[in-house]
Amino acid sequence: MNDLVILTPPDTDAELDRLAARYHAAGGMGVQLLTLVGGKAEQLLDRLPVPVRDKLEQVTERALMLAMRAADTSRRAVADQPDWVNTTITTAMGAAGGFGGLPSALVELPATTAALLRIIQGVAVENGFDPASESVQFDCIRVFAAAGPLTEDDGADLGFLTLRVTLTGGAMQRLIASVAPRLATVLGQKLATQTIPVLGAVAGATTNYVYTGYYREIAHVHFGLRRLAISADLPIEDLTARLSQRMRRRLA
Repeated sequence: MNDLVILTPPDTDAELDRLAARYHAAGGMGVQLLTLVGGKAEQLLDRLPVPVRDKLEQVTERALMLAMRAADTSRRAVADQPDWVNTTITTAMGAAGGFGGLPSALVELPATTAALLRIIQGVAVENGFDPASESVQFDCIRVFAAAGPLTEDDGADLGFLTLRVTLTGGAMQRLIASVAPRLATVLGQKLATQTIPVLGAVAGATTNYVYTGYYREIAHVHFGLRRLAISADLPIEDLTARLSQRMRRRLA
């Protein structure tokens, strides 16, 4: 299931244009909504208690490990759901997590991470990849390495698409450790918007709604590019460079 067999050659330029449009939409959907409930991105982490900030990377790394196991287990019991169902579920989780302020948000965080990872896996399946494959599991985690929805570069950072990791026994742990610092900042901003009980429910619902759409679109870009590389028989690095050029034109 990892390798795709497409009988007709794809229109590479048209597909890259489609992926660039997805990337652009993903990068633009988060900032305005989150600003309404959380203030400027650089100020959000200051709202968290110092002990929480100090352990954010450790908590994020643990959440990623638990999320990977939970997402894999859930696939055996529950089929992939339509986008609107996934968005409804994660939005409700965010509201529940924010209703009780920071304590409930900390409980909700691993569950939301698992739900986002499960959505990313679903996108991999849509693009013809097997989520049980080790390389695809790596890619699902790598999607989290994309700039978070509070970034202002509208997806111009494409570095995660060319990340190289050796597939050895401890590689997944090393990958998660490398992704955790960046994701910790993103999830820390999410926690900060949920620190006020009751009002945090609105913030939690909004941030989860934004993150669900953002990571779903980023996953479509990531796995769409992988699929295009296989079907068009072109190096992924070349396609990434061409996609990056399209993004720069959009930002110009």
